[in-house]
Amino acid sequence: MKKKEIKRRGIYIIPSLLTSANIFCGFYSLISVYYERYYAASLAVLIAIIIDGLDGRVARFTNACTDFGVEYDSLADFITFGVAPGVLIYSWSLKPLGRIGILAAFVFVICGALRLARFNVQFSGIKSKDFVGLPIPAAAGFLAILVILSKDLSLSEERIRGLLFLIPVYLLAFLMVSNIRYPSFKHLNLRKRKPFGLLVVMVLAILVVGSLPQISIFLLLFSYVVSGPIRALIAPYKRKPKAGAEVAEEQA
Repeated sequence: MKKKEIKRRGIYIIPSLLTSANIFCGFYSLISVYYERYYAASLAVLIAIIIDGLDGRVARFTNACTDFGVEYDSLADFITFGVAPGVLIYSWSLKPLGRIGILAAFVFVICGALRLARFNVQFSGIKSKDFVGLPIPAAAGFLAILVILSKDLSLSEERIRGLLFLIPVYLLAFLMVSNIRYPSFKHLNLRKRKPFGLLVVMVLAILVVGSLPQISIFLLLFSYVVSGPIRALIAPYKRKPKAGAEVAEEQA
């Protein structure tokens, strides 16, 4: 009996350790920004996205979802995907814009906090295939990969760089607090049998990411960011045929 209790307590530690690793990535990103190591700061945010994804899956797989875990995870997300990217994007591109740059970075951080708070209050314990609003890790990852790409492209003119980043920062902030739905992939079960074609696609995707990591990650995150607005635009047209079908049934 005691062995079983010890084992269960040990399982709960695993998600917390992953969440702690998430916080470390955010902390490391902030330290890297201080030393103007922007590539390392951006990479830390991208690594944290992987850790954050594993954190939730491990908690669900081990049946170790607790209120403490939810709150700890939200705090970690705010540091790593809210504060760290906000400081990173301000230091890398928005600083030359003065107060306008400070305001843009702050808006991103505060919208990230609101996104996390809304999720915890409205959707805790509710199972859904979709997120409401752009998830904060996706927004942070998109900014991080933009920094990496702009470094690779050698955008040295600071003011131009600031103006180029200003629009994406505000758009991402808006999408986070919007009611636009995004797929959560929580119900994706890789343990079930899948078509052979899916394996081929996954292998090809891994090869592409391995050969062109920066471009591939940018395209993946960009596709996810724009998928929400595209789905929102298409949704009314999908509903119309159903309404027409119902009217036809009533007339018959």
